[in-house]
Amino acid sequence: MAADEKVLLMGEDIGTLGGVFRVTEGLKAEFGEKRVLDTPLAESGIVGSAIGLAMRGYRPVCEIQFDGFIFPGFDQITSQLAKLTYRHEGSASFPVVIRVPYGGHIGAVEHHQESPEAYFAHTPGLRVVSPATSNDAYWMIQQAIASNDPVLFFEPKARYWQKGEVADDGVPTPLHHSRVVRTGTQVTLVGHGAMVAQLLQAAEVAASEGTSVEVIDLRSLAPIDYAPLVESVQKTGRLVVAQEAPGNVSVGSEVAATVAERAFYSLEAPVLRVSGFDTPFPPAKLEGVYLPDVDRILEAVDRALAY
Repeated sequence: MAADEKVLLMGEDIGTLGGVFRVTEGLKAEFGEKRVLDTPLAESGIVGSAIGLAMRGYRPVCEIQFDGFIFPGFDQITSQLAKLTYRHEGSASFPVVIRVPYGGHIGAVEHHQESPEAYFAHTPGLRVVSPATSNDAYWMIQQAIASNDPVLFFEPKARYWQKGEVADDGVPTPLHHSRVVRTGTQVTLVGHGAMVAQLLQAAEVAASEGTSVEVIDLRSLAPIDYAPLVESVQKTGRLVVAQEAPGNVSVGSEVAATVAERAFYSLEAPVLRVSGFDTPFPPAKLEGVYLPDVDRILEAVDRALAY
């Protein structure tokens, strides 16, 4: 915001309160109420206003307070924002970023712990990303705001309280690149957002049992950078894809299908998926049953190795 006066923040309670998760705390005091706008409870109005601002040369950054609240703005996002550049034959750009706190592990209920990223990754014209670390969160939000295309920026709520080093003077990984975060030789684990921490824990346990596991952080869900995945599977011969979202018609489904197409002759076992169940998100006390954990991931690793 300091570097570009055209960057505006919009959302419910993001100004005076600093957002439900305090991500925007202090920004209204620093940049003023004309650049940090507390909006009415109207997601369609937030996104529609952002589209108009983008038409006038601004770079609006919208916050959707919780994942499940995005659907009142779904029509504006998928029917309008995603298609406007294409509709203008590339002569106009719409640099809108929509921040979406998503995912579980915070002890909440439905509409507050969901993972709706597949709806948007499915929609041509939208970029969809999700950081898993503090360093990626720092760099990727800046890269998203600098993009001339609409970006859905999914922020895993479970990672808000995790501390990590930020290389603010380093060279960031390109926005849409996957990254190997742990090397291994026997099984490849792939995930995004908060699931990456679960995969790394599973890899530690597997290593203590004599199994070498490689872990890849997708980082970007649309587009997906498949090169590191294919290279890894060509080495390990096995792939397990994990996500918090339900498995049916999901990002994990797409990863499994594409890797099976591109690395078929390297696979020594079927691509396995670990996901939330195909039900609405349950009451908070059942989130530990619903969300994939280390044990479920390791069970899939064992099944892959059994072939």
